[in-house]
Amino acid sequence: MSRTSEPGRTVSSRLMELLFSFAPDSPDLSLADLARRTGLPHSTARRLVLELVDAGALDQRPDGRFSVGLRLWQLGTLAPLTESLRTMAKPFMEDLYTALDQHVQLAVLEGQEAVILERLSAPHAVGLVSQVGGRLPLHCSGVGKVLLSHAGRQMIDDVLSRKLRRHTDNTVTDAQLLRRQLEESRRTGFALVRGELTDGADSIATRIMNHEGRVVAALSVVVRAGSVQPHGVLPSVITSGLGLSRRLGWRPGVPIRDSSGS
Repeated sequence: MSRTSEPGRTVSSRLMELLFSFAPDSPDLSLADLARRTGLPHSTARRLVLELVDAGALDQRPDGRFSVGLRLWQLGTLAPLTESLRTMAKPFMEDLYTALDQHVQLAVLEGQEAVILERLSAPHAVGLVSQVGGRLPLHCSGVGKVLLSHAGRQMIDDVLSRKLRRHTDNTVTDAQLLRRQLEESRRTGFALVRGELTDGADSIATRIMNHEGRVVAALSVVVRAGSVQPHGVLPSVITSGLGLSRRLGWRPGVPIRDSSGS
């Protein structure tokens, strides 16, 4: 039984299930799609979806499909951490993009995945598996490894205790090797990932700290394998990360803390 059909589920929880059915790879859905994804009866899904349309949270297109509404998008822009990060990160990302002509992206930790807040992409750059608003695995992406290495011991244990998906032949799935990589990333503040998530794509990522020294995001450049030397790009990425961290109030001498604050 779908959790949306379980007795005792509130109307608000069902509304949230409908809204969270939308994703970067499925920005518009039919009523049948929404009913199937949530497990709601078709009549219930229709009633709730039309209420969301009336409220401006969803838009209904001429072909009958639904998409996220303007009012819901406006509400999302009020999230203080994500919007201030995007705004402050933009100049640093633009400088990296101009200098390297490669993908540059900013990501934060949400649950046990990394969410891409912003990305600048060169037309000729290597193809990537996700887009802005999309999610990346923690164990095999550059931003993911940086975020996981600073997420605390319990989070690391939780992620590494489950079966890890192998995305390419280079994906590291051995828990002990990953622990060593995460320890190194926590010590240095950066991660180099070579073709683990996407064949032919290397990622150079670094941490972003706030005024408390808490790691709140990761910044990365993703390059086509062989197009540049990752260690040649690394100083620019780290410098940009430190510059953005300073904008968020961090200063040298402030201890680096996990994203949880510990």
